[in-house]
Amino acid sequence: MYQPKTEMETTILKKIWLSPPHMGGNERAYVNDAFETNWIAPLGPNVHEFENAIEQYVGSGVHAACLTSGTGAIHLGLQLLGVGIGDEVLCQSFTFAASANPITYLGAFPIFIDSEKDTWNICPNLLEDAIKDRLAIGKKPKAIVAVHLYGMPYKVNEVHAVAQKYGIPVLEDSAEALGSTYHGQHCGSFGDISILSFNGNKIITTSGGGALLCKDENLKNKAVFLATQARDNSPHYQHSQIGYNYRMSNVLAGIGIGQMEVLEERVAARRANFEYYVENLSHISEISFAKESAESFSNRWLTCILTPSFQIREKIRTALEKENIESRPLWKPMHMQPVFEKSPSYVNGISEDLFEKGLCLPSGSSMEEGDLERICDIIKSVLR
Repeated sequence: MYQPKTEMETTILKKIWLSPPHMGGNERAYVNDAFETNWIAPLGPNVHEFENAIEQYVGSGVHAACLTSGTGAIHLGLQLLGVGIGDEVLCQSFTFAASANPITYLGAFPIFIDSEKDTWNICPNLLEDAIKDRLAIGKKPKAIVAVHLYGMPYKVNEVHAVAQKYGIPVLEDSAEALGSTYHGQHCGSFGDISILSFNGNKIITTSGGGALLCKDENLKNKAVFLATQARDNSPHYQHSQIGYNYRMSNVLAGIGIGQMEVLEERVAARRANFEYYVENLSHISEISFAKESAESFSNRWLTCILTPSFQIREKIRTALEKENIESRPLWKPMHMQPVFEKSPSYVNGISEDLFEKGLCLPSGSSMEEGDLERICDIIKSVLR
């Protein structure tokens, strides 16, 4: 039977993090080059090379602008889609707050849409219901924010068919989905504007950073202009528009180039983690996993399990915590967050149920088999 460790025993156990950074080896060389050439600025050759690497990887004619964060990319993306004061934006509820917060930066209002049970992402049927409802009161939504949660592609065909039917652009939030595909096409290439995140916990990282992706090079250039304080072409500092300090530094972009070189290895490692968990835990009746559909390939950024109840989820989480192992409940839906309690929402109970019963397990690409075995043994002991 599982016996919790004492506080002293816990402190000497190896810490297993949920999703730590994992360097590939060449990152330091690109960063050193930035120092040696004195490109310590939010511009330079590393930025352009990193953007080129992203464009070649994602494909489908995308143009990339590297920025300080995925959140900043969403903010700029919504502005480029014309979102402004008083507008409404339909946003997936089951996601991290960064998908929704930028809507408010622009003085617009988020309208939250619940999930469907297959991918856990935005429900196409509820999305259309919400659009019809908003149109009935004379408020056509300005944009849709759809998220590939935990690396699992949302139902791209269905969601975009609804968007096109009503003439509403889609901002594709691929913060967690670099390396995932839908019908063989890379996530990050489907939206009118798409975004990536390179935060420290993502499948590859630049410490902090993100990217805005679009099909129109002129739009990319506008994003870069706004991200560099919207400085007019003048010998002095002149500004005709409000801009932002959102451009990625040449130093961090160097890390990104090195990370892109090992991206496929990172995807393979995350998927191998998932397969290990499935092989060792799927026989337990209290545990289930989200499955890929025939058209989807997930990078398995995080392996998530579902349990029958909040009590069992917490029993597993606290047992892992006692063993110095980080796990985390699934995202708390935005329509349940205190900051958005007055926002309209179209819900079916799916995301609330996922939040109550779901748990993210450690999924770092640097995990060893002994780490995975240790985690599974604890879970099996708890549920035995």
